[in-house]
Amino acid sequence: MNTINNTNFNFPKQKSVYKGKVREVYNINEELLVMIASDRLSAFDVIMPRQIPFKGQILNQIATKMMKDTEDIVPNWLLANPDENVAIGHLCEPFKVEMVIRGYLSGHAAREYKAGKRTLCGVAMPEGLKENDKFPTPIITPSTKADNGEHDEDISREEILAKGIVSEKDYIILEDYTRKLFARGTEIAKKRGLILVDTKYEFGKTKSGKIVLIDEIHTPDSSRYFYEEGYEKRQEKGEKQKQLSKEFVRQWLIENGFQGKEGQEIPEMSDEKISEISNRYIELYEQIIGEKFKKGETSDILNRIDKNVAQFLNAR
Repeated sequence: MNTINNTNFNFPKQKSVYKGKVREVYNINEELLVMIASDRLSAFDVIMPRQIPFKGQILNQIATKMMKDTEDIVPNWLLANPDENVAIGHLCEPFKVEMVIRGYLSGHAAREYKAGKRTLCGVAMPEGLKENDKFPTPIITPSTKADNGEHDEDISREEILAKGIVSEKDYIILEDYTRKLFARGTEIAKKRGLILVDTKYEFGKTKSGKIVLIDEIHTPDSSRYFYEEGYEKRQEKGEKQKQLSKEFVRQWLIENGFQGKEGQEIPEMSDEKISEISNRYIELYEQIIGEKFKKGETSDILNRIDKNVAQFLNAR
């Protein structure tokens, strides 16, 4: 099946292109950004050799739907979706921090807690918690936004301000937006029978100086979800929570001896495994959005994107 790996478009008035782990972003005349969600799969900050059919479309459509569902409380960069894999929006200068917010002691926070730490990114975590317990109040645990595939690193609010990474005036807005988005995301998840456990948001500043939400929001790649049904019973029994995220990919890699460490080889993904991962992403979409997933035309994906984006840009 055809998938999107690398792209090499030359759109009208294109100035430059930035290639991330999963997305490729085209600068149009220093005014717009064309963000293309590829089908690349990244885990442990490593890009897997094979792509996952429809993954880019799924992430793009979840993110854009969630942006539209939150634009009344937080402004965002998005202008249009001329193609299933494409989002077009205002050019922004990204803040060099990711705003991570956690409602539960899970993932990285749980690992730090288990190691005996009771402070994460300068924020105190209460004593007496067990993995996947709910925090009394969601905590914001920022990380530096890594370049060139390096690992993101925890950083405290105090360090961000002391190093001048973000001004105090702007950071107060980022915190406020982060809490509002998480509250709305929690409401949306509850309607789908899910718990939004933790997530990350990225923000940028437009040419006019307006702070807006950018990149993805509430996708299974940027967020962790639990199923609400049975959550309390599983916690009481000390059982693992039923998750909805790309954690299943990480677990399969770990079971096959890969965690992104030096000297480790990426296990080979068979056609069957690729198909399984694709189907799981479709399940994630349908559970999070509550609608049947409609597969895009894949006979000539790159030509389809090229035509749709060019048509949008030429009409402006």
